[in-house]
Amino acid sequence: MIAATELQLVIVTPEKTLLDQPVQALRFPLYDGQIGVLPGRAPLVGRLGVGALKFDTASGSETYFVEGGFVQIKGTVVTLLTNHAVVAGEIDLEEADRELEAARQMQPSDESGFEKKFAAMRRAEALKNIGRRRR
Repeated sequence: MIAATELQLVIVTPEKTLLDQPVQALRFPLYDGQIGVLPGRAPLVGRLGVGALKFDTASGSETYFVEGGFVQIKGTVVTLLTNHAVVAGEIDLEEADRELEAARQMQPSDESGFEKKFAAMRRAEALKNIGRRRR
């Protein structure tokens, strides 16, 4: 039996299938940390976090911002079901700045409010960092 040398990456958002292409390797955020995937990986189901999805193709590397959802790895297919995904080069840095400032201005009064504030800040900071690196 010949070992697989590529993975099929599928990114699905509520609106559409954003990407369906072969990749050589990928890295993405899980809810509790980062994970890297190479061909031959054992099956996995996990909860996605917020941050950079980076993958290598035959023509180079690409980066996307992903925001929550789930990942399934089965055979050579890696499927990311995410709430929101955007190509790094299409991130609006001014909008990310506005989101970060709005998150900083939040004045929570309870624990869930603080959690929402810090989640909004992490999201906006991740957007800015990913967008800045791809310019």
